[in-house]
Amino acid sequence: MADFKIILSDPETGHAYKIDATGPAAGALIGKRIGDEIDGGIFGLAGYMIQITGGTDKTGIPARRDLPGPARRRLLLSKGVGFHPVMDGERRRKSVRGNEISTDFVQINAAVKQSGAKPLAEYFSQPEAAAE
Repeated sequence: MADFKIILSDPETGHAYKIDATGPAAGALIGKRIGDEIDGGIFGLAGYMIQITGGTDKTGIPARRDLPGPARRRLLLSKGVGFHPVMDGERRRKSVRGNEISTDFVQINAAVKQSGAKPLAEYFSQPEAAAE
C-alpha cells in the first residue's frame, strides 16, 4: 500500500499543515485527479472539504493538471508546472507526470475548500513539553 505526505494549505490563515496518510486514507486517494474535491473525514478532519492541487512523485517530478493519466512523460514546455523559463521564448523538454494519483506519488498538495466547525490549528497543535 502507498504512503503519502499531504501538504494541506489553509487559505484563510495562510498556514500549511503536513498529514501522513497511510492505509485506508492513502488508498482513498489513489485514482483521484488534480482538481478533485475529497472529504476531509478520511484524514480525521470532520466537516472539511479538501481540493487536490498538485503533487510530486518519488523522484521529485511534478504532476500537471492538464496531462491525463498517471504516467510520466517528456513534454516540450514553454511555461507552467515543471518549467519556468529564464529567457523569452525559451522551451525545454522536461519530464512531468499526469494528473491521476498513483502509488508512485510521494507528496500531494491540497487546499481547504470548505472549513469545518473546528479550526485546523486545533487538529495540528503540538503538545506542550513538560517543564522540568
